[in-house]
Amino acid sequence: MTLELKAAGVTFGGTLFGGPRKRALAPLDLTVGATPHILAVVGESGSGKTTLTRLLLGLLRPTTGAVAWHGQDVWRLPRPAFQHYRRAVQAVFQDPFGAFNPVYRVDRMLILPALRFGLAASAEAARPLAEAALAAVGLRPGETLGRFPHQLSGGQRQRLMVARAMMLKPAVLIADEPVSMVDASLRATILETLYRLRHEGGMSLLYVTHDLATAYQIADSIMVMRNGEVGAS
Repeated sequence: MTLELKAAGVTFGGTLFGGPRKRALAPLDLTVGATPHILAVVGESGSGKTTLTRLLLGLLRPTTGAVAWHGQDVWRLPRPAFQHYRRAVQAVFQDPFGAFNPVYRVDRMLILPALRFGLAASAEAARPLAEAALAAVGLRPGETLGRFPHQLSGGQRQRLMVARAMMLKPAVLIADEPVSMVDASLRATILETLYRLRHEGGMSLLYVTHDLATAYQIADSIMVMRNGEVGAS
């Protein structure tokens, strides 16, 4: 299952009201998922890392080039293929405080994706899947399910995001600064969980960070970005 950028680039600005155009990402060729692999994308703030992840997730349309899933342009996929792409390419975002709707319990955040992507026919059937996903990231289902997000710590919420993504058994997991907002005692735990689940699940992991130390710790290869361009690999 291959996710590709084909000379994909992004430029902002130059709207109806004029103004300068800014290149957020220079045209880039990148293949993720051809073989299980951990690629770390490293760069300072404003280097283009987030623009890259938004392209790969189909949240941002490239100005030039294309984003392809199995060789087909993501933005032209028929609905069944697009649904497969949405399930196969998952994300763990930076902010564990803003990732979940505070009015819903944790149960819904795990059960709804299972129903949405056809992993279970009912909420009752989805519950064992949710419990297994929580256990896989070191959370106790009995102490997690039934709670609201604000009743969990930042580290628990971050691992909950990993559990939700991994429950769908993705081919590609994009982790955008997954440990930048948790304390040092939890960073090693979350990184070890991602590393273990990547090997157990046979998926590819795109680890986006500004921290070279953790990149060297878990990655098979490193891509350095600066000013919207790839500087080294």
